Amino acid sequence: MDLALIALFAGAGLASLFMAWVIGAGSSGATPFAPAVGANAIGTMRAALLVGLFGFAGAVTQGGNVSEAVGSGLVGGMSMPVAGVILVLVLGAGLMAVGIITGYPIATAFTVTGAVIGVGLALGGTPVWPKYQQIAAVWVLTPFVGSGVAYAIASILPRPDVPERYSVPVLVGLVAAVLVNVEFGFLGGANSAGTLREVGQQVLAVDGGASAVVVTGGVAVAVATVVWWDIGRDQHGGLQRVLLALGSLVAFSAGGSQVGLAVGPLIPLLDEVEMVSMVAVLVGGGLGMLAGSWTGAPRMIKSLAQDYSSLGPRRAISALVPSFLIAQLAVLLGVPVSFNEVVVSAIIGSGAAVGGRDAVDARKIGVTLGAWVGSFALSFGLAYVATAMAL
Repeated sequence: MDLALIALFAGAGLASLFMAWVIGAGSSGATPFAPAVGANAIGTMRAALLVGLFGFAGAVTQGGNVSEAVGSGLVGGMSMPVAGVILVLVLGAGLMAVGIITGYPIATAFTVTGAVIGVGLALGGTPVWPKYQQIAAVWVLTPFVGSGVAYAIASILPRPDVPERYSVPVLVGLVAAVLVNVEFGFLGGANSAGTLREVGQQVLAVDGGASAVVVTGGVAVAVATVVWWDIGRDQHGGLQRVLLALGSLVAFSAGGSQVGLAVGPLIPLLDEVEMVSMVAVLVGGGLGMLAGSWTGAPRMIKSLAQDYSSLGPRRAISALVPSFLIAQLAVLLGVPVSFNEVVVSAIIGSGAAVGGRDAVDARKIGVTLGAWVGSFALSFGLAYVATAMAL
């Protein structure tokens, strides 16, 4: 194998690791447990430790879809060269680092997607409009759906006619029903993914749509029953444990979604460097995110937990449920989504339901929205111009 190619791939790998570290220190490392920290259910450092572990697990087991979309689904008619991969990763990580330093959550998905498209089009690639439409729909709808669902849940939980011993188990049962139908790469065959529900059907030696509903419903009822019992014997402690469980699931989902932004640009290079497998790339990205979560995430966790809204356990639960659902939908579709956008929108919705305008910092939100939009435009423009000048 050409030593020059190996050296270039090593350089791209280092840039990918840096990008993974920045993601772990920023969006995926900060947002999953920010509601729990805001509700005083867990300390900042312990949250950073847990989000790193669960993020790594999600990256390895669910990271393939988004990685392939970022690597080969955004620009058609060309394969990105090594130099272009390095430019994409450096631009994306640089803009994310600015967000970490300033304390404002710049959207990772926006920066990386903009950079990939900018470099690809400058190199003569063709736009993939169906994918762009799908991505745009998810990005635009996420703030409305996330904040709307969080607002609805936060409006119901405090009501005296809907006791939390019953409402929270129903929510957790819904999350469990989704979780057993989530695809994991290690549960399928060589080129497919499987679900926990399918494993349950195989164990029970049943098949078909009816058995799928029964298995899903059985798991949901069982989990809801355990939560109902736990909250019944210790309401405050039970809510805290639900909150931590949801934060862990959101951290897992963040790993599965965000690792693709770090390692996705490397995917086109794997055909040229055959000694490196997709699994190895995902593991490397997961380790980079884990390191970022442990070393750089506390600053952003504090920013999100304290600056956007004063969260209690109920409002935090209201924010995490839609965050998990949206994240898993994005993983399924292979759409790069910003966890800052997902969780911040849910935090805003849950805060507005209880405290109205006084519970949310309007100026902070305005600056954040500007950072999201600006990060895509800036990364696209810089990537396009830098690539065009280099040709």
